[in-house]
Amino acid sequence: MSWKEKVDDTRTELRAMNALIPDTARAFGGLGKAVKEGGTLDFKTKEFLALGMSIVIRCEPCIGLHAEALVRAGATREEVGDVLAMSIQMGGGPAMMYAAHALACFDELSESS
Repeated sequence: MSWKEKVDDTRTELRAMNALIPDTARAFGGLGKAVKEGGTLDFKTKEFLALGMSIVIRCEPCIGLHAEALVRAGATREEVGDVLAMSIQMGGGPAMMYAAHALACFDELSESS
């Protein structure tokens, strides 16, 4: 399955869950909006942090969503490489495996934009 398909499947699953628990979904969405729009760091920097955390906690759906956000934010492959290196340093061997997933995802999503 391609990363684009994985991201699309994640969105489909989230829509179904959001329909079941709309109050929770709205509250979580509000938190996301407040975090991404507020503070001193720019959106792209926050997405770099989110991608790194996604790698370290080994959340493949999160990797897809945050890599996609970084593609849209104009991140470069080299910038993503820095995030991958830091994630590996913080997460060890398992993070190295998920960093490889994140790079494959970023590369694939970059090709389709």
